Formats: sequence, structure tokens, C-alpha cells
Amino acid sequence: MPRPPSASKPATLHDVARAAGVSLITASRALGNPAVVSAKTIARVQDAVQATGYIPNLLAGGLKSKRSRMVAGIVPALAVAQFLPSVQTLTETLAAEGYQVLLGQTGYDLAREEVVLNTMISRQPDGIVFTGLVQDPAVRERLRRTGIPVVETWDLSDAPVDMLVGFSQDSVGRAVGTYFRAKGWQRVGIATAGDPRALLRKAGFEAAYGCAVPTASVAAPSNLERGRQALAELLARQPGLQAVCCSSDQLAQGVLVEAQARGLRVPQDLAVCGFGNADFAAHLWPSLSTVLIDGPAIGRLAAQLVLARCRGEAVAQPIVDVGFRIVERGSTA
Repeated sequence: MPRPPSASKPATLHDVARAAGVSLITASRALGNPAVVSAKTIARVQDAVQATGYIPNLLAGGLKSKRSRMVAGIVPALAVAQFLPSVQTLTETLAAEGYQVLLGQTGYDLAREEVVLNTMISRQPDGIVFTGLVQDPAVRERLRRTGIPVVETWDLSDAPVDMLVGFSQDSVGRAVGTYFRAKGWQRVGIATAGDPRALLRKAGFEAAYGCAVPTASVAAPSNLERGRQALAELLARQPGLQAVCCSSDQLAQGVLVEAQARGLRVPQDLAVCGFGNADFAAHLWPSLSTVLIDGPAIGRLAAQLVLARCRGEAVAQPIVDVGFRIVERGSTA
């Protein structure tokens, strides 16, 4: 068998064909259309692939098939734990069908959102899965003109760019506000990041109370440190605070830590509710009440919508509402 090519020079299909002792077209068929090649020949070509270290040029294949086998997944920040189950399931579902996910981060920045989307579009992905709703009207129209399947997630709208898998942020806020009112808490506060989805939940919460609620705003993405700062700000404004609604479990964790540092008992002196049902929420002390979103379902359904469109299938339900539910635990019980 011929020697493998030099490490400084990537192996080509010609190298594979020579190593396997077959023609170039036979090597190509063995890798791209094995149904027309004998099992013995396929085995020889596969052995040659291993020996030469050949990696197929998917871009060249994509130009012929008009498929890149790549889907763009765009998130505000990978540091936000609530998005990770969706990203993982999206990746796994697409990988099972031979597609890979290229991740991009917008950093909760509208200008960066446009740059990231334009970059992804230029790579001609087979689909785009976007966390949230695309905010810029011009960018939304540009996406529609490309014809690339687009799935917006983690929000709800009657007029998505293309398809959508999510839930109503306003309804979440109203549900948590109604839950707080049923508990009899009057002196309440909100600790929230400033991203559009969090602000919609804040508006829904205030609608349930029928008035503005003292609010501590932090930069997104939220974290434990900013949660501590938010509670300190709320207590300075309202010393008799009874309960805090947080825009994320990470923020709520910080509120819990700050409350305990100040000698406040949770929930007797101060009740706390988060959002997202992060993997740590059930294991804090006290355990954290939160809003559960089925993140894995969002990722799986988004992948299925993209795959259906890639197969040329009609999508009967382009807008999917996965809903939510409040999980009551020790921090509000």
C-alpha cells in the first residue's frame, strides 16, 4: 500500500483511491453513494481513508447538493444555564441526521446580533435557530428573503420570521404575579436583567399586581454577584420587602445568598422565586421555587422543524407553544 501523504499536505480523494487500488470515481462512490459499490470495495476504501487520514470536503459536496450540513445556532450567551439544555438537544437531534451546529453569541447586543446573523447567512447554513425573537425589522426581512429555514425560540409571536418554538414571556410574568398575590405578599420587588424577554416578564408581573413594582435592574447575563447587588438595592428602597421575583435562577441564587448574609430567613422573612429551573435550583438550601421551561423540547422541536424544511416537507404547525409551569419549592413554600 502506498505511503500516506506528508503530514504537511492534507490527504485527497486521489490519495485514497491510490491507497485502495481503485479508480477515483469508485472511491467517490464508496464514500458518497455506497449503495452502488460492493461491500468489499467499501471496506478497502474505508481502510484507505483511515490509513491516509483523509477528511471529505463537505463544502465541495455542499456546492453540488446545495446543502452545507450545518445549522447556525445563535444564543445571547453560553454562560446562561437556562439555554444549555436547548442547545444540547438541538445539537444531538441534528447530529443524528448528519448535521452539525455552528454556535454564535450576540451578547445581548442588537448591533452584534445583526453582525452575527449576517456572518451566519454568508456561510449559507441549512437552517438558523435563534434564541429569542430577531429584533431588527431590516434583519428580519433580510432573513425572510434568504429562504433559509429560521426557527426563533424562547419567546412567542404571531408573526415570526419563519417558524417559532417558545412560550409567552408576558404570561409567565402574569402567572408569577398571580402566584405572589395568592400568597398575600404586598411588599414585593423584582430583580431583573434588561434583555427584552426579561422585561416582558416584568411587565406581566406588574400587570398582575395592577401597579409598578420596585425593580432592581442588572446587566445581562445575570449571575450570583448581580443577584446579591439587586437584593441590596431592593432592601435599601423597601426595608419591609416580603418577596422577590427574579428573572433567572442565577439571579435568584444571588438573592438567596445576600438574604442569608443579612440574617434573613427564607421564606419566613423573604420569599424568592427564580426562572428557568436550572439544574442547581432543586439543590439549594432552601430549594428554589422557579418557572420550569422545557428547554430540551425547544431544542428538539426546533431541530425537527429545520430538518422537515430541509427535506422539502410542508410544516403544518410553524408556531409551537411549549408552555411553562411554576415549580413551588422551599424558597416560597
